[in-house]
Amino acid sequence: MTNQIQEDKTLPLAISIMGPTASGKTALAIELCQQLPCEIISVDSALIYKGMDIGTAKPTTEELSLAPHRLIDILDPSETYSVANFRQDALAHMHDIAQKGKIPLLVGGTMMYFKSLVDGLSNLPQANEAVRTDLTQQAEAIGWQEMHNKLAEIDPVSAQRIHPNDPQRLIRALEVHALSGKSLTQLTKEKSQPIPFSVKEFAIMPQDRAILHQRIEKRFLQMVEYGFQQEVETLKNRGDLHLDMPSMRCVGYRQMWQYLDGEIDHNEMIFKGIAATRQLAKRQITWLRNWEKLNFLDGVVKHNLTTIMNVSNTVT
Repeated sequence: MTNQIQEDKTLPLAISIMGPTASGKTALAIELCQQLPCEIISVDSALIYKGMDIGTAKPTTEELSLAPHRLIDILDPSETYSVANFRQDALAHMHDIAQKGKIPLLVGGTMMYFKSLVDGLSNLPQANEAVRTDLTQQAEAIGWQEMHNKLAEIDPVSAQRIHPNDPQRLIRALEVHALSGKSLTQLTKEKSQPIPFSVKEFAIMPQDRAILHQRIEKRFLQMVEYGFQQEVETLKNRGDLHLDMPSMRCVGYRQMWQYLDGEIDHNEMIFKGIAATRQLAKRQITWLRNWEKLNFLDGVVKHNLTTIMNVSNTVT
């Protein structure tokens, strides 16, 4: 199924390849780089971390020699990286690639990154610890239901969506209003400028979910065989990381960490790691099914290369 994207010849070309985990995005992107003057920008919230190679299925040294990837190995696992950080960095790399006369090739499975890059971000204020502390103290004094009533007065749309027993989101909505004077609903509609590129968007969408599940299982077992446990042990032994950090919430890492802590046995770690990866794939597929202007690809690399070049109006 292919939806042709209207071309804007006034903007530089960029290509994106999305898809669920283990669907073959990296292999296709590397093949495409052999056919077109592309440079890859990783769109993956796990590949940004140094020292997290096996469990994230980071491209191998051989693969990187064939097609270098930007935005991998840029942060220590103790650091955080927001969607806004990604958008800023990705746009800078895209402009750099385009200025060299090449095509930015965006590849990955972090759908929120893709969405923010193409559609822009809401101009929400950053978290303010002082405001959050004040709001939390108010909640302790009058109760979360009364805080929810306050939200209903200033932002009825968010109040309808956020449950009174969801303090994190409730505090955020009230914090946004306190800092900006505008409601969360209002600011969400006021997005930054869309991407200044003509992006041809593609997605590998597996037709048979069972085959994808088999690939996920095979890859996870290979990760364990290749030293995933030792990788997590090294991270754990640093002493400055914990399971609430974004890096350690990457699929597989939490389960291996729990195994190392003795909370689960080896077989359960394998089972839960594979299950978590399948759940990730399910969420990614849901995103893609609701994506507009998307060209779907099959599992045959040769067919996909032809489709991408035809839709992008490029030639080898």
